[in-house]
Amino acid sequence: MKTRARDRGEPFAGDPWNEIVTRLRMGGHHYAGVGGAVLPVVVGDEFDVVVSLHERHGHGPPAGVEHHCVDVPDQPLRADEIQAVGRVAELTASAVHAGLRVLVRCHRGYNRSGLVIGHALVLLGHRPDDAIGLIRRRRSPRALNNETFVEYLRTGLDVAYLLADLEPST
Repeated sequence: MKTRARDRGEPFAGDPWNEIVTRLRMGGHHYAGVGGAVLPVVVGDEFDVVVSLHERHGHGPPAGVEHHCVDVPDQPLRADEIQAVGRVAELTASAVHAGLRVLVRCHRGYNRSGLVIGHALVLLGHRPDDAIGLIRRRRSPRALNNETFVEYLRTGLDVAYLLADLEPST
């Protein structure tokens, strides 16, 4: 299943991952190294929990590290996909609250990971716009450039879930 939307022309981040809040990092499966070369991010044992929203074999983590893969597209989500995002965001918030080191990642580390981390931050007590601003300051101003995902965070995933599969009335 293809989970990335067409390239939005966004360059890769300059770091494999960035700390959003203590014990919570946001990243991608690739990043721009010195000179702009696109390099793979291979996760070792730096984290206790890794949430991948884009599956890429060979990028870790190794056996023994808790790993959750949920393939969701970088485009408007169906209700079941919103529900899956909510589940891994809850898992992420619980792990951070328990003092575990968590990485949430997608292809470039901007949108899908931003949606999960944004909702996890809301669950941890942040207001949606504060969570969005924090992600953009700590990861990249390009983070959460998918405006649909920003609206999901502002509206709340529970409401987005209820509205996701409605057909327009004729």
